[in-house]
Order: sequence, then C-alpha cells, then structure tokens
Amino acid sequence: MSTHRYSRRAFLHGTGVSMALPWLESCNVWGDEPKRDKPASEAPVRLCVTFSGNGFHSKEWWAKGEGKAMELGQVLQPLHEFREKMLFVRGLYHEEARKGNIHSSQTGNMLSGAPIASGGEIRSGTSFDQVLAQTYGRSTKVPSLVLACEKSNPSVHKNYSMLYSSHISWSSPTTPTPLELYPALAFDRLFKDEASPADKSVLDAVLVDAQDLRRGISNNDQRKLDEYLDSVRDVEKRIENAGKRGELQGWRPTLEKPHIQRPADGIPQDIGEHMRLMMDLLVLGFQTDTTRITTLKLNNDHSALRFPNLPSVQQAGHGIDYMIHHLLSHSDGADWLKVNQFFMEQLAYLARKLDAIQEGSRTLLDNTMLMHCSSMMAGARHDNDQLPVIILGGAGGRLQGGRALDYKDRPERQMCRLFMSMMDKMDQYPKVFGDAKMMLEEV
Repeated sequence: MSTHRYSRRAFLHGTGVSMALPWLESCNVWGDEPKRDKPASEAPVRLCVTFSGNGFHSKEWWAKGEGKAMELGQVLQPLHEFREKMLFVRGLYHEEARKGNIHSSQTGNMLSGAPIASGGEIRSGTSFDQVLAQTYGRSTKVPSLVLACEKSNPSVHKNYSMLYSSHISWSSPTTPTPLELYPALAFDRLFKDEASPADKSVLDAVLVDAQDLRRGISNNDQRKLDEYLDSVRDVEKRIENAGKRGELQGWRPTLEKPHIQRPADGIPQDIGEHMRLMMDLLVLGFQTDTTRITTLKLNNDHSALRFPNLPSVQQAGHGIDYMIHHLLSHSDGADWLKVNQFFMEQLAYLARKLDAIQEGSRTLLDNTMLMHCSSMMAGARHDNDQLPVIILGGAGGRLQGGRALDYKDRPERQMCRLFMSMMDKMDQYPKVFGDAKMMLEEV
C-alpha cells in the first residue's frame, strides 16, 4: 500500500508524546539519546496565546533596536524588563480578515487565517492552538486550556455573528472552543480527580488509532505494529515498577500538585484580579505539566469592559469607566493609552511568574512561547493591514528574542507563516496552514 492517511511521523509522534515521562535533567528517559551539550531530557515547549481586542494606540505600538538596546513605544513600556526575551513582529496580516465587517470578520480567524461565513452562520477554521492541542497536547491531561475574562456575545453585527468577536480559539471550522470564565471551574478542569483518557495507559489511549491504522497496512506491517505495541506495554510496566522503587527517570515538573487553593466561586469583580487569577492558573497548569497549551482572551473585540480601577487622565478624579473599551479605542487619547498599558502590565505579570520558575538551565518562560495579539492595529482606524503581535520566551532555546522584525513591505507576509514557525518549534510540521505555504525563516 503506497499511501494512507496516517504518516509514520504522526502515528509515532502520537504514541511517543503520549508515553513521555516527567524528566530530571541528570538522567535519560528510556530510549532517549543524549544530545551533545544538552541535558538528555529537556522540558517540553509550551504555548500560551493571549489576546486583547480593538487594537492599540496608533502612535505608541512600536519597537526598534536589538537586545538591551531595544527601544519600546509607550504601550509596551510595562514589558521593558523582558525586551531581551521579546520578539516584536510588524507587518503580518490576514487577507481573509480584510473582507466583511470591521470587528467580527477581523477576529473570528485570528489564529487560523480562514475565510468566515456571514449572515449569522458560524464557519471559520481550526485555529493553530487547537491543531497543536489535537497532536502535541495529547501528552497531557488537558490538551488545551481556553480561558476568558469577558463572556461571549451572541448577537449579530453588520451581518456577521459576534461570536467571531468573542472567540479566537476554534476546535473545528464550526466549533469555537468553549471559554472558561470562572477561575474555580478552570481549576477543576486542571486538577479535579476524575478519570479521563489522558489518565489511562498509553497503550489504551492509542489503541483505537492503532486498530484503525492496522486495517490499512500489510500483514508484515501488522506484525511490526503488534511488536511495537508490545514494546510500549513493556516500557510502561518498567516505568511503573521503577516508580514504585523510587527510580523514576526523566524530568519531573516543578510541582506535582497545586500549591494554591481552589479559587472562590463566581467571577472577580475587579477585572485586573480576574486576569491575574486566570494567569496564575495557566502558570500552574504548565508548572504541573497538566497542560502545555493555553489561550487566554483578556477581552472581546468590540469589548464592553470598563475600567473603574484605573484613574482617568482625561477626567481627573474619575476612573476610566465613562466609556466602554470599544468606544474608548476610537478616541486614541491618554486614557486609551493607559488602558493599553494596563493590558501589558497583566502580560508582564504573567511573564514574570513564568520567568521565576526554574526548569533545569532555563526558566519556564524560556521554555514557552507567550504570544500576545490583537485583531487590528489601531481601534481608531480599524486597520488590519498589519496586525500587532509580540512573542515573549524562548521555546526551549529555539526562539531568539531581543529582535524587531518588519515584514510590512515584503511579499508573502501572511500571519499564518508565523503560526507555521511556531508549530515547527513544537515538532509539528504542516506543509500548509491557512493561506501560508512556508514558515517565516527569521523566526
């Protein structure tokens, strides 16, 4: 049989990742080949995508220079301490997002670049975080954690469903990934003690896929597959016995169980507290290796959030609650800049927490790709001919920070090229994604 829908890489990757062990940098995992000048078993690469709607101040989202000498616009000043671990990317865009209206059609394909349906119909594309969740994420209890700090909007705006403005993560072209707004329920998703497919034997978890594959291969290959599955079971037994003897090898997460209490029921009334609590939970998910892929939508595009916690510059003695986030973005004034910086302060809080956790010779931030994005450059103009995006972290040594890349005047500047590069750093190699057919070489 010359071809079938399973590739050797995809199948072996699925089983290999599924039986990956926690690791200790001083020892090899069984079957792991020591690499020159590297620990035998390194921490996994994690992905976190954060999003804020309505763009940023039109004159203050910029970065230039390199390393410690990198200069940042006022919006990005809260991230100044991380400029050596920051990749600033200018000039990428989604062609399909330029069709349709000025909010929903700019957001519903934020992480996929797919065309979206109008007339109230729901159809976009599987987002790249969920493509990773369905492959790379299978190795953890929770393949992906999708969080939000503002509830979705079910209405229709200019012939497009506002669900597009409320969701950046899509499990399939017709299924926006459910959002978790409640910190307590997010905690339960990560740590509630109940059986799930990810908690079962590796062999049990892949058996259905293996049986499906078996039907489409030769008799000789079937024997090879059976031998392989037997070897997997043997390795599982060896791991189980080693664990009982206190000899478990491989890297171990820095936490075995949560070190914070379950959050209180409900949603915090202070938006900053809500955001930081969600960030604490996603860090905890990474730290315990309960999940390796997270998406956090800080607010919607066309957002109705207000910010009474922030003192107004334009209206002294008041908070910035005289106007919702969406309308404030049209003003491009001092209060809009202050709200922008508030969002970046939350991102700095997350980066700081990740960077404080040591994993061998690197920190958790060094082993993460933390991408922040929005669906337009400036809310005052609704312009999406180039999209704001930054990445913090090092992807396990595979991503170089301290750089500002500009693709504005280059051909082939699809945002999906960036997503392909990010998937590559998590050992996923799509030949095409969205409207892109090649990665960004510099990334």
